Amino acid sequence: MDLGTVIGLVLILGLLFSAMAMGVGIGAYIDIPSVLIVVGGSIGALLVSFKMEQMKNFTKIFMIAIKPPQTDVNELIKKLVEYATSARRDGILALEAAANTEENAFLKTGLSMAVDGNEPDTIRDLLEIEMEQTSTRHKGNSQIFNQWAGLAGAMGMVGTLIGLVAMLLNMADPSAIGPSMAVALLTTMYGAMIGNIFGTPIYNILNIRNDEEALIREMIIEGIMSIQAGDNPRTLESKLLSYLPPAERVSQFES
Repeated sequence: MDLGTVIGLVLILGLLFSAMAMGVGIGAYIDIPSVLIVVGGSIGALLVSFKMEQMKNFTKIFMIAIKPPQTDVNELIKKLVEYATSARRDGILALEAAANTEENAFLKTGLSMAVDGNEPDTIRDLLEIEMEQTSTRHKGNSQIFNQWAGLAGAMGMVGTLIGLVAMLLNMADPSAIGPSMAVALLTTMYGAMIGNIFGTPIYNILNIRNDEEALIREMIIEGIMSIQAGDNPRTLESKLLSYLPPAERVSQFES
């Protein structure tokens, strides 16, 4: 679980609700018509903007921001170096058993192709296509939250206009001015809250998750290419460690 994302969301919501409670109370900020306009309207617009297959995975995509897939990069490097050592000592066919039991699907595909004797360019091309297409799908999914931020803000403005029209039409009735003004103001607030608490921040962290996965896949591709070429395991490790910040580099060849 990503503590930064969880703590950030809890902190934002906690501070906002605390500020409301210390003022006129949270109840004053709850308005059902405003909720219907902003939440219902923005979700309806999302259904128009994206495929149903994407929207069905809305919760799953959101949970990637909260609990992303974890990959121990140094352990991955260690594994690739071990594969390279085995292939250099016993030949590439010695990795057939490892390819069959490998849990990382992307690495398994690359190893299997290498064991099957495919040309290096063929392996690289296929793995790069898979990496690019996966990244494209992830970016498309993250756009749901970016779009939600904009649509929620827009629906907030629509609600504001609805409230103002209702208020102007009932200027002669002072009792109707307050509810109309509440709709006008609260819809803007709801739109801003959705956009700046969930929309834009979740979109940003999902893009970071995508970049992290792409980096790991680039490392796997380089590892497969080096294994097939019979590179020295030390050379392979140095190449893979160069993808990491200096403070995170751990060599298994250091004494």
